[in-house]
Amino acid sequence: MADSRRANEIFWVEPRKRGVMPLDGFHLSHSLAKTVRSDRFTVTADCAFSETVRHCAESTPDRPDTWINRDIELAYAELYRRGHAHSIECWQDGEMVGGLYGVKMGAAFFGESMFSRVRDASKVALAWLVARLRVGSFRLLDCQFITEHLASLGAIEIDRDDYVGLLDTALGVSTGATSGVSASSADFFALERVAVTEDARTVSGPISGYRIVQLLGHTS
Repeated sequence: MADSRRANEIFWVEPRKRGVMPLDGFHLSHSLAKTVRSDRFTVTADCAFSETVRHCAESTPDRPDTWINRDIELAYAELYRRGHAHSIECWQDGEMVGGLYGVKMGAAFFGESMFSRVRDASKVALAWLVARLRVGSFRLLDCQFITEHLASLGAIEIDRDDYVGLLDTALGVSTGATSGVSASSADFFALERVAVTEDARTVSGPISGYRIVQLLGHTS
């Protein structure tokens, strides 16, 4: 992190309490499910990574400054170029109105930052991310720091030792994993290949909000 957008130095942070989003505990409310299902937003992955980072770094009335300085922007751009960083973008009328970005290591995804210019855009981006990670056999979604916004969606705070255990398993370090899925098999783009049931038919093709809601287990 950096102290500000214009800071010349960056530093490492290791919180005693870590925010994580249990992939089977994402809270998809009825209203959010309705928004996702409506396809109000067009959602893409890795279509505008640098633009997503820039938007996350912009000042807002609620956040006049940011920890994302130019060095961090460049570092994540290089991680994206090498296939280690990814973004989720929400579009409305051809304009990006929300999104998030993060880094993949093994079966862990480290969410770095998100932004929203219109109501529910970042929530929709996160819903799509969670569905993507569940389909792709990920084990950990690291939110770093808990916020009221993330907590309302199911994020929890855990002790450092518990976090390290989850991280070891997600990275394939732990030998006690019982899921039978190796960390190296986690696939960020598995969602594009999954087939689901719609109207009693198994279908594939373009991903819809309906499919995301279904994959998240919300059928009402």
